[in-house]
Amino acid sequence: MSDPVRLSKVMSQRGLCSRREADDLIERGLVKVGGVIVSQLGTRIDPDAEIEIVGRARKELADKVTILVNKPIGYVSSQPEDGYKAAVELILTVNKDPLETRALDPKHMRGLATAGRLDIDSQGLLVFTQDGVVAKTLIGENSEIEKEYIVRVEGLLSRENLALLNRGGMIIEGRTLRPAKVEWINEDQLRFVLKEGMKRQIRKMCEACGLRVAGLKRVRIGKVVLGKLPEGHWRFLREDESF
Repeated sequence: MSDPVRLSKVMSQRGLCSRREADDLIERGLVKVGGVIVSQLGTRIDPDAEIEIVGRARKELADKVTILVNKPIGYVSSQPEDGYKAAVELILTVNKDPLETRALDPKHMRGLATAGRLDIDSQGLLVFTQDGVVAKTLIGENSEIEKEYIVRVEGLLSRENLALLNRGGMIIEGRTLRPAKVEWINEDQLRFVLKEGMKRQIRKMCEACGLRVAGLKRVRIGKVVLGKLPEGHWRFLREDESF
């Protein structure tokens, strides 16, 4: 028999919900293990035990939304700062994607949090979610989700530096960067594909190679693409989409 593991950890590992959401459900008596309600936080169970989330809690989890925003330059990803607005303020009915058929409800804004940064000088795909599993997938410690950016640059990039950007090992602020995928798509634009998210990472990578970033746009996170979502608009993540 395997060593007992915290119930909330097992629920998170199985993708049932995040650990924080699991703790909330456990405290509310909405989780059964082997057919028995467990309401004590910190309870340890056999990692192979049968876990059931009680009916109304299943609906709560199913009703959680994820919203995609095409963030313009000048908006911050999370908390407002220095007079700038937060991108979440764009999530209004008036800014809904013309192709989005679902209505925005006040409940969709409760607990909505950014899952990954996009700095104030950058634009493109930004994710907000109520779903702890989605948040863990995108920004969890072991996340392997790709993020793709189109970057307009000024300056000269040698073959050696292009190779350096791709193979990893570049050290920025004491951190050794992982390998990336970097390629030219035209004479002044590069495509970057990263699996990490150090603050202003692409700008710092380019600066280290003698380039200046003149424009940066995130166009994909995992399998979800920005597509034709208009700038400053938003839409819900569709049921047929996943990261």
